[in-house]
Amino acid sequence: MKELHLLTREGHLNADALRKLKQVNHLMGLLRPAVEDLQSRHGSPVVVDAGSGNAYLGFILYELFFKDEEAGTVLNIEGRPELTQRAKERAGRLGFQRMEFQTAHLESAQWPERIHLLTALHACDTATDDALVVAIQRGADHVAVVPCCQAEVAAQLKEKRQEVDPTLALLFQHPWHRREFGSHLTNVIRAMTLEAFGYQVTVTELTGWEHSLKNELILGRRVHRDNRRARAKLEALLGTFGVEPKLTRVLGLKPAPRAPSE
Repeated sequence: MKELHLLTREGHLNADALRKLKQVNHLMGLLRPAVEDLQSRHGSPVVVDAGSGNAYLGFILYELFFKDEEAGTVLNIEGRPELTQRAKERAGRLGFQRMEFQTAHLESAQWPERIHLLTALHACDTATDDALVVAIQRGADHVAVVPCCQAEVAAQLKEKRQEVDPTLALLFQHPWHRREFGSHLTNVIRAMTLEAFGYQVTVTELTGWEHSLKNELILGRRVHRDNRRARAKLEALLGTFGVEPKLTRVLGLKPAPRAPSE
């Protein structure tokens, strides 16, 4: 905790650290069932934190679930080399030998052939989509993402607003509403995409609003190869609003044709 600056050098908690610790403890409680499931079914589970930043999540996952185990790897992928180097040095000081680090943007990263749990916390805009594509394509057993800012769908809503049902278009006619509705629609599409590819999905609050306005947590557990009914519903939703976010484009999901207006 001192290494992660959650405690002062004297071992005390300040207000900011207490707030962070509350978030971390809550997140670990939500991830515990997924990690314990992996450890019960796989001899050497692979956890990937996509867009890991300072790798705080990776360090705490390792400390709680992997440090005292004989196997299991936590891979942290981050595009900023100075953060990767700092995290590597910290892992060395702590003796966390099965923590691995890669400096790469998510689109060009070298991913493990098999991923058992993929996390992406506050990966901005379409970076969350990049992480979800990899999780789906690699058949990750569990997925946990906390999306950050999203702009792609809002821009598409602006472009397509004349083609959307006039009543529905009222939901995003103002720029502020378009940004907020676009963000909401993006995350609905992300959850439904996971469902279409066989995941059982839970959407919940990560922390209280007093900590962060970007606190939506999407959890997925793979239970089937795919779900055709969920796919049809998703493609109907895409068709209704005329949007095609990166996630669905890459995975080959197409908007269903809209019924002709009377």
